[in-house]
Amino acid sequence: MASLRAHLASYMVRRNVRNRLGAMDDVAKIRAVFGGRTFPDPAGATYEAGTVGGIPGEWVRPARAKGPERRLLYLHGGGFVACSPKSHRPVTGALAERGFTIFAPDYRLAPEHPFPAATEDACAAWNAFAAHGSASIAGDSAGGNLALVAMLSARDRGLPLPTAAALFSPVTDFLARDGSRVSNAQRDAMFDPRAMLNLGPLYLGGADPGDPRISPLFADLAGLPPLLFHVGEREVLRDDSVRMAEKARAVGVTVSITVFPVVSHVWQFAHSMLPEARASLDGAAEFLRAAAEVVPAGFAPRQRARA
Repeated sequence: MASLRAHLASYMVRRNVRNRLGAMDDVAKIRAVFGGRTFPDPAGATYEAGTVGGIPGEWVRPARAKGPERRLLYLHGGGFVACSPKSHRPVTGALAERGFTIFAPDYRLAPEHPFPAATEDACAAWNAFAAHGSASIAGDSAGGNLALVAMLSARDRGLPLPTAAALFSPVTDFLARDGSRVSNAQRDAMFDPRAMLNLGPLYLGGADPGDPRISPLFADLAGLPPLLFHVGEREVLRDDSVRMAEKARAVGVTVSITVFPVVSHVWQFAHSMLPEARASLDGAAEFLRAAAEVVPAGFAPRQRARA
């Protein structure tokens, strides 16, 4: 059962975010809405600019480290056109408070830099980050898409894979026109039913939306590390997670998926007030920790042999 606060938060998102975003056909407006600071930076983390693999970004570390270092690459969401590591400090800082040393890449955004710029940056950051030791990966929305694409690229190139991945409402299918894209068109607290149709071309830049580097649902998922999906039951993107989880599980990937009632898109931002957000972050942190503990130091999870 959803908390009363989840109902209130969903109402506030609908009133203050969905109504302002509209059809999401104005990049300046999207950036203004998503760039607003609603929640404070978690105090239990430190924030420092840095670069990994030639990609600028931000290091987010526990203010008081406890136990072994757990390394995490976090890819922020924002519809591929907005946001930054700083905008996502409420999430990265909360994960740092749970014991992770995080690098959040400031990847290039569309429409100034359409596909494949963001995927190239995500892959470069992951490959360089993984070269320094065992690590996990996570991302929300567009960032969840990039996390999946980075894993698939690393697998295909025979490079180290994450020990596990935590994916919060990832975009996995740019071709979807059915399922929750229709049934939740009026229920989704954040996105107008036209939003997905308008955002796609801004990112694609004329590329094929069925390309697995754009829609990882259409990739061969065999050999990926354990995957965790958290998504809202009312989201238009719900089935992007559900179908991805089903397909990954069918080829032997370890999958955990939780569909949360009532909550809005990337509700993890609201962990200071929302029990469902704390539950999601706690669950993701435990999933990533547990996966890392079963991987011997220096061991790269199973990779696909190159032809």
